[in-house]
Amino acid sequence: MKITNDILYVGVNDHDVDLFEGHYIVPEGMAYNSYVIKSGKTAVMDSVDEHFADEWIGKVKEAAGSPDYFIVQHMEPDHSGSVKKFMDAFPETTIVSSQKAFNMMANFFEGEDFADRRLAVTEGDTLDLEGHTLAFVTAPMVHWPEVIMTYDATDKVLFSADAFGRFGALDTIGYTNEEDDDWACEARRYYFGIVGKYGPQTQAVLKKAAGLDIEKICALHGPILVKDLGYHLGLYDTWSKYEPESKGVLIAYTSVYGHTKKAVEMLAELLEAKGVPTVEVTDLARSDMAEAVEDAFRYDTVVFATTTFNNSIFPFMREFIESLTERSYQNRRLAFIENGSWAPQAAKIMKGMFEGSKNMTYCDDNVKILSALNDQSRAQVEALAEEIAAAYK
Repeated sequence: MKITNDILYVGVNDHDVDLFEGHYIVPEGMAYNSYVIKSGKTAVMDSVDEHFADEWIGKVKEAAGSPDYFIVQHMEPDHSGSVKKFMDAFPETTIVSSQKAFNMMANFFEGEDFADRRLAVTEGDTLDLEGHTLAFVTAPMVHWPEVIMTYDATDKVLFSADAFGRFGALDTIGYTNEEDDDWACEARRYYFGIVGKYGPQTQAVLKKAAGLDIEKICALHGPILVKDLGYHLGLYDTWSKYEPESKGVLIAYTSVYGHTKKAVEMLAELLEAKGVPTVEVTDLARSDMAEAVEDAFRYDTVVFATTTFNNSIFPFMREFIESLTERSYQNRRLAFIENGSWAPQAAKIMKGMFEGSKNMTYCDDNVKILSALNDQSRAQVEALAEEIAAAYK
């Protein structure tokens, strides 16, 4: 597939994977993207998962013959898994990467760091392909420390490593974002799951990108971005600042015997009736946790509802809150619904888990359920709904 006259797509699609990184559900599969730049000299951009090495190397041979350069931007095994096989297949090729990446290669490939045919690059270095000039941009902790991105000044293409990626095989979702109707949803889940902890580092890279004339973005996962680049860059700016993307309420809950669920359903109905823009309800025991995390970062208000359990809180709720706080969750309005048949303390515990979070606003009207809803706790639900809805008027 041609991206420009001189840049070709040679990636592969994986429909066998069920959990990406052993963690994220990927019902549409995954793409491991790789690119060839054909100029006076030829460069290959990044490898693929080792299970697809032979298929990928075949594509490279067909597109590039014997490449002059092999650029490795990121050493995570879904991209570096075929590096050794590539270098064996093309013994005259020079491998180009950061010094930290070469250090990692020695770990992944039993001491092999290609010292006799490597070129280490860093911020501001360039590579002349005799017709195309590549400039390297360091992107540490977006989302590994060795990451570099590459800008082709000739065709105005940014090769962005894992940034701007999304879940999904390209033969399912489309090879460019002109065909992909769901980029933001799956890119959001991808970003907050994989990159989200590193907002300041992402901001640093966005500032570098602002100085480049970019017409296309080629990530290591997901479709090539060929339109609406301002929209995509804007979302990354919002996400990496930990700012809410949309006005709305996420109610995330666990319920043992259904009583907490009834309170959640009552609250959701009241919020919708009072005109809150969007109300999402997530049962943490039955939902994809990564989807719940995505929604918590998307909306400006989150209600946490759970039971006191083993003198703490229900495990799915603990996992959810820890997934948020370890990703530097901040700048939100929070409310709590707790349930307990004796000594309820879930609200206190949940709020305490956010002690280190920045710029949190807490609702005054929280809800305490003693086993099941009664007139008093229903009145508390109504008061909470009124307080939340007032913020959107």
